Amino acid sequence: MAVDEAVQVTVGIDIGTTSVKAVAVDADGGVRARTRIPHAVNAPSPAVLEHDATAVWGTSVVEACDAVSAGNRVAGIGLAAMVPSLAAVDVDGKAISPGILYGDHRGHHPDGEFVGFLRSLEQAVPDAHAYWPAQGVASQALCGVAAIDAITAMTCLPVFGADGWDAQWCDPAKLPQLAMDSAPVGHREDIPVAAGTVDALAEQLVAGADSPGDVLVICGTTLITWAVCEGWPEAKGLWTIPHLQPGLSAIGGPSNAGGLFLERIRTLTGDPVAEPSHPDRLPLWVPYIRGERTPLHDPNLRAALVGLDVGHGPSDVLAAAYEAAGFVVRHHLEVASATPERIVAVGGGTHVERWMQALADATSLPVDVTAVPEGAARGAAWMARVTAGLEASDLADARRWARTGHRVEPRSEWAEACDRRYPQWRAACDQESEAAQ
Repeated sequence: MAVDEAVQVTVGIDIGTTSVKAVAVDADGGVRARTRIPHAVNAPSPAVLEHDATAVWGTSVVEACDAVSAGNRVAGIGLAAMVPSLAAVDVDGKAISPGILYGDHRGHHPDGEFVGFLRSLEQAVPDAHAYWPAQGVASQALCGVAAIDAITAMTCLPVFGADGWDAQWCDPAKLPQLAMDSAPVGHREDIPVAAGTVDALAEQLVAGADSPGDVLVICGTTLITWAVCEGWPEAKGLWTIPHLQPGLSAIGGPSNAGGLFLERIRTLTGDPVAEPSHPDRLPLWVPYIRGERTPLHDPNLRAALVGLDVGHGPSDVLAAAYEAAGFVVRHHLEVASATPERIVAVGGGTHVERWMQALADATSLPVDVTAVPEGAARGAAWMARVTAGLEASDLADARRWARTGHRVEPRSEWAEACDRRYPQWRAACDQESEAAQ
């Protein structure tokens, strides 16, 4: 394929739970090429969540990068992935264990999830050359250097400290290199490669949720809610992180009530196209299909369908699932004491119109749906521009790439029904939580 010398692009790669996405993006944020490579998740029980780390974090990443690079003049490569994750690797950087993913039971450790993963792999593969997260394995596959950025390293606390990797937890030589600035960590042929980062940060870069009252909702396998606020608010069960805009922060966190839950209900119901019978005639889904992350932090919770009666059909059951995902966002905002004005929805789930409408109805907020669903990959492409010297190091400049595809307004009749149903949903969730104790 002939290379278009007139257009320079950067490549961004996102390692997700169920697929690897890659995009080639021009200077104006336009996507010139895209690919998606689906992959399997090993989850034989609710306690286990794994990837084939060699295939997913290595081979698929290289294939996706090469696919969108073909026919383009590539100036830089960036990558992002979910956190936390970890795999044992040999001296060549090849995985010799499964890649353990967030929420796996091996992360249930008093010192944190990453420590739990690390101790489990040290016991299972004590002779491993090193222990790398997805970003490290992918970086090694792309440029021969396993490296992660400071944001990814922060998710490894307390193994990562003020002075870098803390030797009291693990030999630093067994962990990936730390990239504390935007300099390339290596090259793929002659193309600079940026250090791997966190997918949620990459999403935030180009989402356009940059003002107090904005709520960034990442609709992927994991459902993530970030309410943009002034100052540094804190709430029990939620996380507060810095925002890229000065003086702002974001409060919220991840939930298992995203695609992980919705795909299962779509499969069970046959994904009916019919609309539900009436706004007031829905059952309630308690969406804890494999425990819950924020704000409950309880891996033992399970899903339940409450209030099902003989008059309900598959479309009612599926609509209740989408509504439950919207109620989870509403619950996060309630716990955070946020004053939301609009939702900015990003991620692969934005393709699902019923999910976006339920999100608007359940929260009574307008939903601005991103024009480009591969937000994390696109954010990684921006970081590649910084590493390639095409942009200043101020990541907040990435908001110029924000694109809204369309707005979804709440339907008054459905929003009113959701207001009546939400207290019942909260009571059902509390009851299931108490029963799990």
